[in-house]
Parts: sequence; structure tokens; C-alpha cells
Amino acid sequence: MFYFLALITHQSSALRLFRYLTFRSGGAVITALLVAFVIGPQLIAWLKERQGRGQPIRTDGPQRHVVEKQGTPTMGGLLILLPTVIATLLWADLTDGYVWVVLFVTFSYGLLGFIDDFYKVTRRSSDGLSSRMRMLYELAVGFIATYAIMRMEAPELSGMLALPFFKTILVPLGIGFVVFGGLVICGAANAVNFTDGLDGLAIVPVMIAAATFVLIAYIVGNSKFADYLQLHYVARVGECAVFLAALVGAGLGFLWYNAPPAMIFMGDTGSLPLGGALGAVAVAAKHEFVLAIVGGLFVLETVSVMVQVISFRLTGKRVFRMAPIHHHFEQLGWREPTIVIRFWIVAVVLALVGLSTLKLR
Repeated sequence: MFYFLALITHQSSALRLFRYLTFRSGGAVITALLVAFVIGPQLIAWLKERQGRGQPIRTDGPQRHVVEKQGTPTMGGLLILLPTVIATLLWADLTDGYVWVVLFVTFSYGLLGFIDDFYKVTRRSSDGLSSRMRMLYELAVGFIATYAIMRMEAPELSGMLALPFFKTILVPLGIGFVVFGGLVICGAANAVNFTDGLDGLAIVPVMIAAATFVLIAYIVGNSKFADYLQLHYVARVGECAVFLAALVGAGLGFLWYNAPPAMIFMGDTGSLPLGGALGAVAVAAKHEFVLAIVGGLFVLETVSVMVQVISFRLTGKRVFRMAPIHHHFEQLGWREPTIVIRFWIVAVVLALVGLSTLKLR
């Protein structure tokens, strides 16, 4: 909305500031943060009233969770999604197709997560929708989003897979890129979902990854910067920086209430759309492999679950005391704040490694 005001006003007007992507990204951070602070107490109180005993705690998880986390409401992802969407609609250029694709993924996965959390709360079970139904839905959304992205890309980039560390190499996947991109979006959503298990554990790495991709989207969407760093220029994808900046602001607001001991859990309502949005931006910016580096913590959590399942099915033995891997460290006796903060440090280091790929070519 503010971007349109800048377009229709005189060049000398102070509103011309709203034309600058950097200014609007900063405005999105502040707006989302303020909205989260304003609606946070009322939303938490409403969810507590509606949910009664709060999120059902896994009986096969760490036993201390049953005592310490019982009664905490879930669906806190609403406290992230609402401020993010509001700030994006206010500050982004709404004629940009990439923004609407990312919002589509965010809304679609948020709806799925909300339904899943609703089933868990109403049935008083840690099991929600069937895994098959969830996966089919997630893949369908991912495929649709990737196809839409391909339609918006320049012909020389459509259906092409870019590789980090290489200047000019593009791997032609053709229509197969729809499958690849859909898997990236779906995989990112579930990776963040696996990571969400301790107070503050998922949201800070999400904010770190989002902030990293604010810079990546801005650079890739700027022809001069992209040419200087020898990156593949993707016209108009820089507008995704506004969405990601809003996500960072909303994440800060959510962390205020999710800091240990958490007053609210994000649930699948938050983890699925956050991961999906990161995946969608990575696909749009042609930095899918860089997302795997920046979000390496999410990859580690996912791999730990896969290794645990495969090992148990093939040998009857477990590699980790409990999966995902953050629960393994809990079983080793690490305190929750220790695990969370050390995982944050890992996320920062991986973000720096991911950013280095912009120059190391």
C-alpha cells in the first residue's frame, strides 16, 4: 500500500522514501514487531481459553516435558503469520508476482498446520492429520508454487538449476524443476517442523535464515549487485526481501512470548509455513542449495529422524537416544537452554558459510 502511495505522489514528496526496497524492508520489520506485541497478549489469552489443557505432549518424548510444558497453548504460529502478512501487504509492491507466490505458500501451509493443530487439541492426541494426507497436500502446494515461479522467470532461467560456487553453470531440468522446487519447499517446511521441539529452538534459526535471505534476495534482484558478484539476476525477486524482513520482525515478537518458559508454542501452524516460505524464496532466488547450507541446522534435525527410523527398521537398534537430535542431547543430560543457545550458534555459523557462497565463485 505504501509503495503505491509513493508512486502517485510528486517526486519531491517525502513519500518517495517508500520506493526504496531497503526502507520498506526496515518498515516491515518494525510494523510486524509492533503488530505482534499488540495482538500477542489477547491472542495467547484467547488460545488458552479455547484450548483448555493446551497442546498435547508426546508421551514418548522426554518425560520432563509432560510436567513442565503441560497446559501451554499451541497454534502460536498465528502470532507470526498475522503480523508477517499485515506488514507485507502494507510495505511490499503488490504487483510483484513472487510476493504473492510466497504468500500463497505461507497461507496454504499455515492452513494445513492450523487444521493439524486443531485435530491434536480437540482429540487430545499428539497425532494430527495422517502423514500421507499431509505430504500430498504439501507437495501439491510446492509444485503449484514452483510452476508459478517458472512462469515468472526470464526464459533463460526458467527450469534451470543454479549451483553455488559456480559462476555460469545452469543445469537444465525443464519441467522436472517443478518436482525439484516442490521437494525443496516441502522439505524445508518439514525440516523446520522437526526442529520445533524446545522453547525458542526453531524461531531463532528461522529468523537467522530469513535475515540471510533478505540479503540474498536483495542482491539477486538487483542487476548491478548480481552482475558484480556474478550471480544469476532474477528480476523483481528482491521484493521478497520485504516479506522476509516482516518475518524477522514477527519472529522477534513471537520470541518475546516463546522465550523459556514459553507462554505459547508455534505448533504446526507456525513451523510448516515458516519453512515453506523460506523454501519458496530460495526457489525463486535460485539459491536452493544455499538454503540447505544456511538452514543446515534444519537439515541436521531431519537427517537425524531419517537415520533413526531407517536404523530401527533395518536393525532394530537406535542410533540416537531419541530423535530429532535435540531430544538426544536432552537425554544426555544437557539442559534445555544449553541446547537451544548452542543450536543458535550453529545456525549463525551456517548462515555465514551460506553467505560466503555469494563471493566464492
